[in-house]
Amino acid sequence: MKKVGLYFGTFNPIHLGHLVIANHLVEFTDLDEVWFVITPQSPFKTKQSLLSNHHRYQMVLEATEEYPKLKPSNIEFNLPQPNYTVHTLAHLLEKYPNGYGFSLIMGEDNLKSLHKWKNYEVILENHNIYVYPRVSSGTIDHQFKNNPKIKMVTDAPIMEISSTFIRKNHKLGKNITPLLPAAVFKYMDEMNFYR
Repeated sequence: MKKVGLYFGTFNPIHLGHLVIANHLVEFTDLDEVWFVITPQSPFKTKQSLLSNHHRYQMVLEATEEYPKLKPSNIEFNLPQPNYTVHTLAHLLEKYPNGYGFSLIMGEDNLKSLHKWKNYEVILENHNIYVYPRVSSGTIDHQFKNNPKIKMVTDAPIMEISSTFIRKNHKLGKNITPLLPAAVFKYMDEMNFYR
């Protein structure tokens, strides 16, 4: 059984923080692979700063090329909007009925709001959740504190890089190249994104 961790996000753009966390989880937990599940642009909300699905997929592809255990996933691109994680998981189980076990990867900040997710009980019943540390306020709901399905990855590095910071400062002409995989910066620059 291949254990796959699903790392959801817009990855607008994917940066070194995402890669460090994904690589840590695949090297230091029992996960065999991490799939970056790229959240599609909602047809109801067109955010100017959100690049089209295929450009964000291409950047994740470029970023993960040298890491065989990290893979891009466009699984949500053809699912009905808005996307709910519980539906994506059901779709994945349908698509890969044998040989795969899917877990979620989330930051500690997301765990604090998990009780607000659609059908979060169903997710917890059927999937493990790997939680990496984040600097955030608020408290973790008591029901998640000693849940055997929730695996706190306490030794993962705390990454405080944000895509918002990268976009904003790239637009201002700041040098943000150290925050991105070289191939991602090259693609971004050639396509003149976030200017």
